[in-house]
Amino acid sequence: MLFGDYMLIKNSLDEMKKREISLKVIKSIIDKKGKNSLCDLTGLSGGFLATQNDLNLLETYIGPAIFEEELQIVGKEHLGGEKIFAVNRTSSGILATILAIVKKNTKVIHFLPEFPAHPSIPRSCKLVGAKYSEFDNIDDFKNNFSEDTSLVVITGSTMDHKILEMNDFKAVISIAKNNNIPVLVDDASGARLRTAIYSQDKAIDLGADLVVTSTDKLMMGPRGGLMAGRSELIDKIKTKAHQFGLEAQPPSILAMVKGLEEYDGNNLRESLSKKEKLVLLVDNNFSMFEGTPTGIMVSEKSLEKEVLLNNEINPNISSKDLCFLWAMILLKQENIITIPAVSMPGASPTIRFDLAANDAKNLNINFLFDKINSSFKTLLSVSKDENLARKVLFNIE
Repeated sequence: MLFGDYMLIKNSLDEMKKREISLKVIKSIIDKKGKNSLCDLTGLSGGFLATQNDLNLLETYIGPAIFEEELQIVGKEHLGGEKIFAVNRTSSGILATILAIVKKNTKVIHFLPEFPAHPSIPRSCKLVGAKYSEFDNIDDFKNNFSEDTSLVVITGSTMDHKILEMNDFKAVISIAKNNNIPVLVDDASGARLRTAIYSQDKAIDLGADLVVTSTDKLMMGPRGGLMAGRSELIDKIKTKAHQFGLEAQPPSILAMVKGLEEYDGNNLRESLSKKEKLVLLVDNNFSMFEGTPTGIMVSEKSLEKEVLLNNEINPNISSKDLCFLWAMILLKQENIITIPAVSMPGASPTIRFDLAANDAKNLNINFLFDKINSSFKTLLSVSKDENLARKVLFNIE
């Protein structure tokens, strides 16, 4: 079911209202029980690592003078490339790139392992009047490549952690290179997932001209974006970003430096044993879960199917609503944060339990399974009652 008259969450405004309620619930839980009572399993919790001496340097011009130089060193080690640039979100880096490189009426072609694309890419193309198309099949990509293409975008890892196969990765870059078209890799989580878990090469080492990653995904960094690539392209993007205020500010740059210094791919690999134990537990009790590189997930269609195995769903509640509802129940009832409860409008509604998250380090897997099971039983009850569902989504209590 698409956004329409028969949904609890009808549009982006409703998604934002849902997010605001979730943040208020989080604050209420912290006020009543303390921060340690929450368990953030989004894999996006990030962090802000800094000493008092670091914080004393966060003046308007002193901060960039100190920390941008350090960022060049740790950023190149993490992503490769000739030059590094920090932006306030991955979406900001994508927007700045398209503003700087893409001309009106030219084409942006996007290749990704699975639909849909992150909404920031087609939205940015629309702003500059570019024609946008996306493909998950290499033959379709080849057949739609044309002379008026101005940028190729590759997604290394989707919002639901589907990883692009190396053969397709290399083939897309080769086609773009043969036609002298720059390649931007949206490697938001992939810069760590692909390399640490799947032993793939860095995007720049594969031949990409640009790459952008999220510094809060699967690492202890701030919510922000980090770009790397060819110097002349980074300079163009940096100039455009500063014109529109898309660049990261000194506190974020400091936190990026400290987060990158702290990052260790072994921490991601250590989550695999916990994941295997959780997969066994859920597979013995449910049919809806899929494995991810660092945990488990439930798509909207799989969740809808599982709920229907147990009872009817109110006709005014869609499959997306079910994801939002379960995420909110997990938060309110079990104090577990998942992405659909706190996500920005347009993000995937898939519910992920990420065991590479910092809060999962000391988490008892049997305890987590009990919370998953208990919250799902509540969802079964809520999904039959539209009024109760609305209260769950839009009331703080």
